[in-house]
Amino acid sequence: MIHDSITDCVGNTPLVRLDRLFPQRDIEVLAKLEMLNPGGSVKDRSARYIVERGIGDGMIRPGTHIVESTSGNFGVALAMVAVRHGLRFTAVVDPNASRTNLRILRQFGAEIEMVREPDSAGGYLHTRLARVQDLLTEDPDAVWINQYANHLNWETHAVTTAREVIADCPDPVDVLVAAVSTTGTLHGLARGLRRVWPALQVVAVDAVGSVIFGTPPGPRMLPGVGSSRVPELLTPAEIDRVVHIDDAAAVRGCHRLLRQEAIFAGGSSGSVVAAIDTLLPELPRPSRVLTLLADRGERYLDLVYTDEMAIEHDELAYSSHS
Repeated sequence: MIHDSITDCVGNTPLVRLDRLFPQRDIEVLAKLEMLNPGGSVKDRSARYIVERGIGDGMIRPGTHIVESTSGNFGVALAMVAVRHGLRFTAVVDPNASRTNLRILRQFGAEIEMVREPDSAGGYLHTRLARVQDLLTEDPDAVWINQYANHLNWETHAVTTAREVIADCPDPVDVLVAAVSTTGTLHGLARGLRRVWPALQVVAVDAVGSVIFGTPPGPRMLPGVGSSRVPELLTPAEIDRVVHIDDAAAVRGCHRLLRQEAIFAGGSSGSVVAAIDTLLPELPRPSRVLTLLADRGERYLDLVYTDEMAIEHDELAYSSHS
């Protein structure tokens, strides 16, 4: 198939069976490789869908200035989509943004607005959002995407990701295990799958220190999972269980995924690996588990895949088999 643009290549990612990582009898774990999207993450889907829907309904026009508070995968995805459609994009970021992501954003031509003053909570979230509001006031052509509240975020996955899974799976999925931040991916995929498989159990994987489900705030190292705010998209009644994973367990999960499945994935993928380990003893037999591996590992070389982390993983693996 010949595509007309890079954004036309978003989606149709493969499913792979993780039977080396999870060799248990009567348990099948399937992972959708969202890291194979052209911008490197599952966020390519929502960035493309939201912008193209905006173009279709006239909210986004030639000359529109897209604004979003993000320095992670969604920012990179929006920057890619903005280039494709000839749009201006500004990412509002803070000093915690990785240098790698900032360099990627600049290479795509995105404008960077760095806020440096912490907010009353000691972080930068409210400062970033205040700067977004300033930009909207200063520029009448500015449009805020607002992925934490935009219903198109979850709708993306109900109409694309879920349909792909259903087409690729001849038998029902019993359990969905997915990392959460905005909750758009989890809710959209679950809603789409439950139209066909209403008995699906939905497990949200959150970070220790995240406040999404009312747990106390705390320091978190890994981007892509957890949040310092409760997303407007969150619908707790649609989630059957929440598993909280700390940074250390997520890093170990990343290294296991790499060593045993040769899948080089980002921090949230390690979180779902650790969560599935937690769930396995409780799952009925047989069960089919679906998860998403949201992004690639290259952007985490200085965070998850340092030499020290690799040595620690090898020592843990050795001690567990000795």
